[in-house]
Amino acid sequence: MLSQRTIAQNNLMELAPGAEKLLFNKETGEHRLIGNIHITFQSNTIYCDSASYFEKASLLKMYGNVHLKKRDTLNLYCDSLHYDSKTRIAKMWGNVRIRDREYKITTDSLDFDTKNEVAIYRNGGRVESSLRKETLQSKSGYFYPKSKNITVSGNVLFKNESTTLISDSLRYQYTSKKVFFFGATKIIRSDKTKISAKKGWYKMDTEEAVFQDNASISKENQFISGDSLYMHETKGISIGKGNVYYSDDQKGSAFRGNTFYSSKKNNKSYLTGKAVIEYKLKSDTIFIHADTLFTFTDSTNQISQVKGYYNARFFSTKTQGICDSLIYNRNQGILEMFSKPIIWSNKAELKGEKINIYLNDSIVQRAEIQTKATVITEVEVSKLYNQVGGKYIIAYFDSENELKKIDVNGNAQTIYYPEETIKKDSLIEIQRKGMSRLYSSDIKIYVENNEFTKVVYVDQADGVFYPIEKINKEEQFIAGYNWNPTLRPATKIDIFPKTEAKPKSKIKPILKGKKGKHR
Repeated sequence: MLSQRTIAQNNLMELAPGAEKLLFNKETGEHRLIGNIHITFQSNTIYCDSASYFEKASLLKMYGNVHLKKRDTLNLYCDSLHYDSKTRIAKMWGNVRIRDREYKITTDSLDFDTKNEVAIYRNGGRVESSLRKETLQSKSGYFYPKSKNITVSGNVLFKNESTTLISDSLRYQYTSKKVFFFGATKIIRSDKTKISAKKGWYKMDTEEAVFQDNASISKENQFISGDSLYMHETKGISIGKGNVYYSDDQKGSAFRGNTFYSSKKNNKSYLTGKAVIEYKLKSDTIFIHADTLFTFTDSTNQISQVKGYYNARFFSTKTQGICDSLIYNRNQGILEMFSKPIIWSNKAELKGEKINIYLNDSIVQRAEIQTKATVITEVEVSKLYNQVGGKYIIAYFDSENELKKIDVNGNAQTIYYPEETIKKDSLIEIQRKGMSRLYSSDIKIYVENNEFTKVVYVDQADGVFYPIEKINKEEQFIAGYNWNPTLRPATKIDIFPKTEAKPKSKIKPILKGKKGKHR
């Protein structure tokens, strides 16, 4: 048995008692140690079955059950180890393992920088938590025992009890439980949520995350995508920036915009920047746009209300409208329009200072028009218009969104061009007989095929009929007449103004009865 002794002069190498043989080869300068080797060298404690030290080359080679101990908490194991005392790098091969209090690493080969405490594997490795069910596999990796940070690349696979992450490369901060990923990445959670992005970070404990570059999140019937997505599941906050798109196939709703914010705690979301919300109805889809859109959800997480501020517009195949701001109560089927509202339904144009539309799915049941209310229908292109005006109008529609009845209350005015059917042999000719003008306090008008078929006045009326060739041009239009076909959105694309006004800095709440200039 050999006693404790030093075999390296410049860099102190201590050989603990227990080695069976110590041999020296003058030709090669090799110090050969055999059996129960225990060496302390450059702040490293190393155990092995046999070792060779080449002093001139500053190289220590160790074989069989190699165990390198760095501090009390960090241990490295392998079949063979070559240690360069100049660079203080240990190259390890065969059944390589690293153990500390939190993690275990296994690989077939490893470089360990003993000075800076950095472990590097390049031929595939597996990192496993000692405290919880968590694994990380990759082709190459850098492990920093002091900070507990891990950087890996190549066929990266991270798994814990709730999350599977597949990526090209990532960096994992153990203390903060935060993963930074780079390159095409997919995340699958236990609740069936699927996430993809090319860059971002993800906190495992709070499920707080940022996903960037072609980012998307899908869960069951829900899908959201954008240039950048932020989410915090614990706080119930979601933020999207740049080309944000969201859809819920089960609820039949979707939205687009450049900026999105949602808070589950407040049951509130807002959308800006070419913002549009769409709802699938039974036989149609309604698209709602404004500079800023707010949505509110009910107890079932359904969107129950939408508020649109500034440059509000909506489009469906049967009904279209524009105004400054609006409120859509989906559950009640009421669309409130404020400040210069106009709605179009088939051939009818309705205006006032405020309009409430009552909807049943895609069908307009009635429209209530307040203050300077008008209803206009075109009966001969660019020439003749049936017109109704008054303080307050209720317009009723049939199942095809055609006007069927108009009730006018207060300062009622109507101008219309009745038809006359003339039979000539086997032909039927429809002619306009003239223009009828009627003023009264209240009027009821019955409409069929866009024509006024019956007009009933309640109080004493002031009426006159002009033959078609003797129409008084001064009485051809009601007070406040204005026909606006060029403002009507012809497609869903037209709900975006060609030149959008910049949103105002402060968003004011919509007040019922809000007044604006008559249009």
